Amino acid sequence: MEPGLITAAYVVAAILFILALGGLSNQEKAKRAIWYGMVGMALAVLATVLAPGMGSYWLVAIMVIIGGAVGAVVAARVKMTQMPELVAGFHSLVGLAAVFIGFNADIEAGRAARAIAEGTVDKLQSFAAVVAHKSPVELSIMQVEIFLGIFIGAITFTGSVVAYGKLAGRIDGKPKKLPGGHMLNAGAALLSLILAVLYVSGAGIWTMILVALVAGFIGWHLIMGIGGADMPVVVSMLNSYSGWAAAAVGFTLGNDLLIVTGALVGSSGAILSYIMCHAMNRHFVSVILGGFGGTGEPALEVSGEMVAIDADGVAAALEDADSIIIVPGYGMAVAQAQQSISELTKRLRARGKEVRFGIHPVAGRLPGHMNVLLAEAKVPYDIVLEMDEINDDFPNTDVAIVVGSNDIVNPAAQEDPNSPIAGMPVLEVWKARQVIVMKRGQGTGYSGIENPLFYKENTRMFYGDAKKSVDELLQRIPA
Repeated sequence: MEPGLITAAYVVAAILFILALGGLSNQEKAKRAIWYGMVGMALAVLATVLAPGMGSYWLVAIMVIIGGAVGAVVAARVKMTQMPELVAGFHSLVGLAAVFIGFNADIEAGRAARAIAEGTVDKLQSFAAVVAHKSPVELSIMQVEIFLGIFIGAITFTGSVVAYGKLAGRIDGKPKKLPGGHMLNAGAALLSLILAVLYVSGAGIWTMILVALVAGFIGWHLIMGIGGADMPVVVSMLNSYSGWAAAAVGFTLGNDLLIVTGALVGSSGAILSYIMCHAMNRHFVSVILGGFGGTGEPALEVSGEMVAIDADGVAAALEDADSIIIVPGYGMAVAQAQQSISELTKRLRARGKEVRFGIHPVAGRLPGHMNVLLAEAKVPYDIVLEMDEINDDFPNTDVAIVVGSNDIVNPAAQEDPNSPIAGMPVLEVWKARQVIVMKRGQGTGYSGIENPLFYKENTRMFYGDAKKSVDELLQRIPA
């Protein structure tokens, strides 16, 4: 394919990626946006494979077939509740790819140097042929790009693996650090910088192997030190890291589309991280330096007792209510209760009741997690409202139903200055006339923080699996 056509294909793909990102901000346009992204990626891959200098098409074909098959199997098997860890897993692959490409670029640079010394440059193909025509300054810049790709990629890889483990429940969600804490991270970062200087000075690829190992330690230790309640921020942060790793690789390979795509992913991930931190009233640096669970003054003790309610009691409360707000959380995702809740919503609305959903920006384990589940259950978009849109309506609400949420409805964020979540904006469900909390048991949430909401006089605890509990209600609220 001619270089002009490759450039045109890259431009079209970049535009499609931008349209995809823009469309994902609106639930009604999200499906179309996903198609934009799919077509853009297919066009990008095709243009890259057909670009001048490409070879080993049989190997490319095998890799595409294997990758496509694995992707199809994963897509078919993964549950919506596993989306957060799936995303973390994808991020790890991007980071690992950046590391491998960095090593390969150095190997190709060595091959080009030997060809120049032997006078056989005309026999070089692919990336080595491009490197052979670079000036010494350009080669030094490329070495910096290789370092950045390996450094950011290794951090992204190990950090994403740890995030996957925490999200999947295979690693304890509590923050854990080695003795020395972030001084170890700072020391490792300094060592990586020294190795980068040695590499640019001609020390050899062994420096980059050490950088990959040291950066891998940073990624592991960094995410291990962040509490489970901060995982939504961690996921978006790792998304940003993977984008910048891809952009660094794009500079190394001279691939304009990879640079643009990496910058889009990196910047959007960084913006999303900022939005998540703002929603939690946290500073980004404070999240990276430890997350929830840090030491401080003791939190206020919660007094009182939790009062249980059965399905008949909840059905009676809903029958008497005119306005209802449902606040979904990760418990809904675990129980896969979204379809049952959608049906409950239909029946209540058919009875003339106002039913709406209140969504916290960090509900679940991934930004937009609850929105995706409700969209899957075909809950009307116009009744799914963000926290800022619905918070002022709770005082005029008859019943607020909390489905598997904890920290995002915790009044301690406003009432206890010593709480680990003090100052975090929350959905003020306790201001409703009556609050129904659907919860498996009396334990604390993912962050391990006690919730005074459960002990308030207007709160009733509807214990059990969220799906089974809602199904019980459906038997008492006929269609």
